[in-house]
Amino acid sequence: MKDSISRILETLNNPDFVQRGDAGTHLAIKKFQKTPVTDRKFLVVVYKEVHLDDGFVLTAYYTTRPRNRVKL
Repeated sequence: MKDSISRILETLNNPDFVQRGDAGTHLAIKKFQKTPVTDRKFLVVVYKEVHLDDGFVLTAYYTTRPRNRVKL
């Protein structure tokens, strides 16, 4: 994922949608037509907000289809 830092930042700043994760986390999700893995994958960035203007990323991964969760 180190080669995907710019995609991770793009996903956090301009997600297609955000879902509620587990244990107070959020999932920022964005679809990319081309990825290091293959074509047409979603990038999921799991993050936690400390305050509205402060937080941190826990993990990020590519998937073919995000899970059905509550959208924020």
